[in-house]
This record gives sequence, structure tokens and C-alpha cells, in this order.
Amino acid sequence: MSTSEADVSIDAEMLRSALAVANIPCLVPLLYQLTGDRKWLADPYRPTRAKGTDDHDDGGLPDDVQLEIRRATHDAVMAWAAGRPIAAPAPSGDDLLGLASLCVAEEVPVEYEPLAAEQLEFRPSALASKTACREVDLSVVVIGAGISGMTASKYLTDLGVPHTVIEKNPRVGGTWIENRYPGCGVDTPSYLYQLSYYPRAWSQYFGKRQELDDYLTELADHFDLHRSIRFSTVVERLTWEEGAKRWRIEVRNPDGSHETLVAQVVISAAGQLNIPQVPRLDGVEKFTGPLFHSARWPADLDLTGKRVAVVGTGASAMQIVPAIADSVAKLDVYQRSPQWIMPNPNYFRAVSPQVHWLMANVPFYSAWYRFRLAWMFMDRIHASLQRDPNWPHPERSLNAVNDSHRRMLTKYIESELEGRPDLVEKALPTYPPFGKRMLQDNGWYRTLRKPQVELITSGVTALTETGVVTERDEERPADIVVFATGFRAHAPIGYDVVGRNGARLSDVWGEDDPRAYLGIATPGFPNLFFMYGPNSNLGHGGSFIFLAESQINYIVDLLTQMIDNDVAAVDCRPEVCDKYNADLDAAHERMVWTHEGMDTWYRNSRGRVVSVMPWRVVDYWTMTRSADLNDYLVD
Repeated sequence: MSTSEADVSIDAEMLRSALAVANIPCLVPLLYQLTGDRKWLADPYRPTRAKGTDDHDDGGLPDDVQLEIRRATHDAVMAWAAGRPIAAPAPSGDDLLGLASLCVAEEVPVEYEPLAAEQLEFRPSALASKTACREVDLSVVVIGAGISGMTASKYLTDLGVPHTVIEKNPRVGGTWIENRYPGCGVDTPSYLYQLSYYPRAWSQYFGKRQELDDYLTELADHFDLHRSIRFSTVVERLTWEEGAKRWRIEVRNPDGSHETLVAQVVISAAGQLNIPQVPRLDGVEKFTGPLFHSARWPADLDLTGKRVAVVGTGASAMQIVPAIADSVAKLDVYQRSPQWIMPNPNYFRAVSPQVHWLMANVPFYSAWYRFRLAWMFMDRIHASLQRDPNWPHPERSLNAVNDSHRRMLTKYIESELEGRPDLVEKALPTYPPFGKRMLQDNGWYRTLRKPQVELITSGVTALTETGVVTERDEERPADIVVFATGFRAHAPIGYDVVGRNGARLSDVWGEDDPRAYLGIATPGFPNLFFMYGPNSNLGHGGSFIFLAESQINYIVDLLTQMIDNDVAAVDCRPEVCDKYNADLDAAHERMVWTHEGMDTWYRNSRGRVVSVMPWRVVDYWTMTRSADLNDYLVD
């Protein structure tokens, strides 16, 4: 909503009702902005620090203080609606950092000021000044019409760059088309899992697959992105033409015919997690029942009364198992290693009409709410993932704070599995918290207690006609086998790429060692940019969508400079890419994912972390705010 409007219509009773459920830590900074009264910045009105991922709606304040804040906010909003100017519409510098620190009840470092100002919309985004339409002589092909591809298409349209999006599926949606298993949804809060330029009134605090699919479809409709997309078309090969300074893109059309397109620039937005990782097991061809990867869940599958084997206990299994447990006769869950799981009271919680009203009508409320979420789910725990070389207990944790996380999470597991020491022994990880992707509890532990569910810590080695064989040579009957075994994240490109001097990307990266500058550009492959490329995943928490917008900001800035300076091709300098990856590897050596004894899909066969970044979100955002042409060989 526009906070500069005067004489807007606000229903006083609706405002009072909505403020009764409002988040106090969000109300306090906006109350100061509306009134300019500095008393709201001091005790007794300062919220306390939230524990874990709870919204902390009461701010830890006494009831009478909460009531005073809600009443004062009611009066301030009504005065604004009647035409009173906002006292502090766009705080900056120390004032902004003070408000931000007040909202989250801990110090927000100075380097977050530019990011906070932009995210809170107190300062125009960097993209806003870059995408003014201009005369352009540049053609682009975008590969993929998921979140990243559509974001690229939206900003290319704003920039006035002609482009075509190639999508292998029959419609937009990316991962939310392909992953349709029961319980599928995000483990990032809904209000973070949305694009800055396209907010939504979410029905749940953690969105489920159908609403996410709807969001992306509506996004494409709203910005008329379909006009640039070729559906059911598969990219098979990219070849750089040095003389013409362009890419030749070979595609397979829906009718099976082949076609060659040309474009100066290619943006690969195919994603990291879209090629299923299926274990090679003896006897797969013998199994007579349904057998599939979680990302290929059959639409008409009936689980009623069936004996189901789920292989894996990662993010997908964590959603599938509680969703199907009550439908099956028997559910065997095969666990290679246990996961750390965060309690989250919001996981199934619906967003109330009052909260929707607050977001739409109260100045700054939605902005501060999103800021709080970003702080809690992004960089807040990053420091605790650094190894303390003097810590005496490296076998269980990294440092004192990480050890406190272990105690808290262990206590939660023991409370959820009280009376079942056998399950506690199986479910309690031995590695440090955050050593693997932290998952959100959606009823996992309660599901493990059900009589028809069995957690099996012996791996699967083979299949028979009617069951599963474990590492202990035990054959267990199964009517249906589900591989919840993740994706080939180390080989994210599903098509052949030939760059300068005939170099193949598959040879440069090898089977599992992709490298790119900022996860975006690889030397020898001019004008080819990756979104969600190597080391651009978030391991410590946060929103992939935020990274997608950071990456397209960088790419658009680079394209703008190419247009303005009449540059035909840019190729990342090898020394720039090498230094970036050397710094990245060195940073990872100090972090949890390279800790002794760790085994995670973030790492390749030689132990190098190739999926996630070691940086804080603010660091990566700063790196991608603008492109430096000096980092590139320019033609």
C-alpha cells in the first residue's frame, strides 16, 4: 500500500480488531514512524528477543504495555488516515538500524543498512533504476519458466530486451509442477517465499504446493509472461559462435522436430534440484508394484491399505511420511542418517483475515513483518555455524552457541518421543546442528510413534518382486516403494554446452565439481549466466527467491552496461573466478559442512562443498548489487 496517501478510508472497528492480533515487535517501529514520538523506542516498550522461529507476537511484554501499544497504534493510524503526515516515512542510517534492532530485539550490524532500506521500501531498489526501457540491440534466451526464469523474463521485459523463454513443461511453475507428492510445500515462510514485486495474501504461514503453483501461474498472468514462453520445448545443446558473438541453441519442439535458435545471451534458469537422484539397486526390474522417485509421484496412486516403503528421511520424506501415514496399512521409513528438526508452531497455521487486513491497510506493517522473518530465517544463526578451533567438543558441535542449539533441539526430540527410548536413539543426530539442511517439524516425531510406522536404520541394498532387502539381509514386504532420495544437485545442467575453443561445460565442471563466479558466470562461456548456479544455495536458512532477485539484479546490471557501452560479449576472467572460488572454499573450511564426520549432499565426491554458499545473505546481496566490467574479458 502507499504510505503517502492522505484521507484514506479506515474502518476504526476493523482496525481495532486487527490490532488485537498484531505482532507487537512490528507495531513498535511503525508507531514511531507514524508519530515521531521517541518514547516508543525505549523501555518499557522494547520487545524482547524471540526464541527459535516463533513469531513472538506479544514481544515478551506485559499485557498492559501491549494494550497501550495497540491503542496508540490505533490512534496513530486513524490520524494518518485523516491526513496527518507520517513523521518518519523513510528512516535511514543509524535511525533505520535502531528501528531494525528494536524490531528484532538484537543489534543489526551496520552493513545491513542498505539491504534493510531497500527491503523495507524506504529506498528504491537497485533494479528500479536499471530497468527503464531504452533502445536495445540485444537478444536473450532464458532456459526455464520456474521462479528464476519468470523473474528474468519480467526484468528483461522492463529493460526492453527481446527474449524467449524455453520451458520443457507444458506450463509455468518449475519445481511446483514436478513435485506433487502428498504434503508438498515450502519450509521457508510464505511471506519470504514471494517476489518483492508481487506480494500475496497467503492462506498459510508455510505455503503448500497448490497455493505456490497458483502463485506462479498468477504471476505469469499478471505480467503477461506467457507471450515470451515456448512450452513443452527441450533445450538439447548450446554452442558459442565466436565470430558472430552469439549462442546457437538447439531445441526439440513438442512435435519432436528440432530447431536452432540464436541469441547473444543465454540465462540458464533450469535450477539445481530438478534431476532426480535414484539409487542403483539390484532387483529394481523385478519389483512388481509402483516404484518411483518422490518428484514423479503418480497422480492416481491409491495408498489405502498398502504396505509402503519410503527410502530416505530428507526434506521430501519429512513431508510425505506424516501426510500418508494414516492412509496406509504399514509404512517403513528407511533412514541413512537422522535429521535435525526445528519445532515450528506456524507450520500448519492459517493466516487470519485480521492479519491479511493489517498487511493491506496499516502503513509499514507488512514491511516490518517481512523484515523480522528475514532476520530470523536468514543470517541470524550464521555466526553459530563457524568452527571454534578451541571448542573442546567438536564431535558434537562447533562452538558454544551451536552446542546450545544442540541442547535445545535434543530436548525437543526427547519430549516428542517421550517413553520411546528406541526412537530417540534412532532419531537423535550425532553431528552438529545445521550440519545438514535444518528441517521444520510437521508432525514427524508424532508420526514415528504410530503403530503402523517403523523407522529403519538399515540401508536398502536390493528389491525383490514383493519387497525391500536391507543391509542386514532382511527382506521386508512392500507394495509400493518411494525413493525420497533427493536430486543430482552437483550436475545442474541437463544439456550439452560448448563454449570458446570447443570447451565443454561438462568437461570443465566434471561430473560433480561445478564452479562459477558468484554462481553466475564461468570462464570460457561468454554471455552465459546461471541463476541458482553452483554454490548459490542457502544452507543456513533463508529464501531462494531472495537470491534469485539478487542474481537477476546482477545480470540485468551487466546487460545494461553491455547495452550502454556497445559490448558484444563478456567472459568472466579466469583469475576472477578462481579467486572467488578459492575464497569460497576457504570460508567453507571454517564452517559446519566441512566439519569432521559430516556427510551431506552439499559436498561432492572429493568433499568440496559445491551446492551452498558460505556467505551471509547480506554479503551475497552486496556482491550482486552491481557488476564490474573489469571482472570480464570484453569484446
